[in-house]
Amino acid sequence: MNILVVQESNWIAKGPHQSHHLMERLVARGHEVRVIDFDILWRNNPERKVLSPRSEVRTPPKVIPGAFITVIRPPIIQLPLLEYASLLYSHRIEIIHQLDTFKPDVVIGFGILNARIAISQCRTRNIPFVYYIIDELHRLVPQPFFQGYARSIERENMERSDLVLSINEGLREYTISMGAAPEKTRVIRAGIDLAWLQAADREKKRKELGIGQEDIVLFFMGWLYEFSGLREVALAMKNGKNFPHVKLLVVGDGELLPDLEAIQKLDGMQDRIIFSGWRPYSEIPDFLAASDICILPAENNAIMRNIVPIKMYEYMAAGKPVIATALPGVMKEFGSDSGVVYVETAGEVVRKATELSQNGSMMHLGAKARQFVIPNDWDLITDSFEQTLGGIVHAR
Repeated sequence: MNILVVQESNWIAKGPHQSHHLMERLVARGHEVRVIDFDILWRNNPERKVLSPRSEVRTPPKVIPGAFITVIRPPIIQLPLLEYASLLYSHRIEIIHQLDTFKPDVVIGFGILNARIAISQCRTRNIPFVYYIIDELHRLVPQPFFQGYARSIERENMERSDLVLSINEGLREYTISMGAAPEKTRVIRAGIDLAWLQAADREKKRKELGIGQEDIVLFFMGWLYEFSGLREVALAMKNGKNFPHVKLLVVGDGELLPDLEAIQKLDGMQDRIIFSGWRPYSEIPDFLAASDICILPAENNAIMRNIVPIKMYEYMAAGKPVIATALPGVMKEFGSDSGVVYVETAGEVVRKATELSQNGSMMHLGAKARQFVIPNDWDLITDSFEQTLGGIVHAR
């Protein structure tokens, strides 16, 4: 199959997300994938130009060696608000061009505006469009006054799509509430790769990071959102008198990093918070192995309420207990007997971690977590996804 992906995030700099895992695995199986993306991070580039020109690159794979994907980035005006106006124009031109030259068998959308364009153009050409939901998309729009408009477009996209996929059951219920026909919805979850974790070296990585045998290491990876809860975890470590051996290991970057770095500089915290920045996907197993408990301390806000980050499955596949705030989507996905332990607020994470280390339940919970996610093997997930796409293409 020829598969065209349209999204409104930076394919190259972000991830790996569900989309990277699935598309690279499909490429490895002989399918051709092209991605039309949008540099959502343009504001962070001090050398940006007002007009960002079109680019087309064959990107290095993030998870599957040799699985190269062509990423096309249409030109945009890199000014607030005008970015959206220019996106509507340039992405429409690019989508039409790709439909006419690449001739995809199916188009998969992860965005809002360019998904709307793609749906209309697919309908005129009798090409199936699949909407894949891994977030409540309109809540990610950075300008609050645009979120209502974005929600109406997202709703229309769900109503008009040939198939709406979700990464978990909570989001599937969300898509139905947004207008997707129930019979056109299904769940294809995140996967795990147990072989990816086999070569991890716990002792080597702990020694490299200056972690002692008696230290209990809390691990977080990913984008450091303001609502990630890590500030509260770090402050609990600072203020707590009974947690001297708890350390926080962070692999990632984001807007919260300066606050965390400021806490690290406080008296007694210099060697208790460890930052590693972004690391290649191939290095993550060593960091997981070096940790004792993985955490998802995010605020229970509108953005996080129904999602299940892919990192949860990777934490659990590594055989680590997970402490998470009681997010409805996470609780619906993993329940109460999966190796995931819930707290009401991020400030409780350190106390709960100490409790687990003292009562000897960490290994038991970690084994339970690993067992829970074994059915989510990436090969099986990719089989299901490939069959789903093939079915809708053949039906059309």
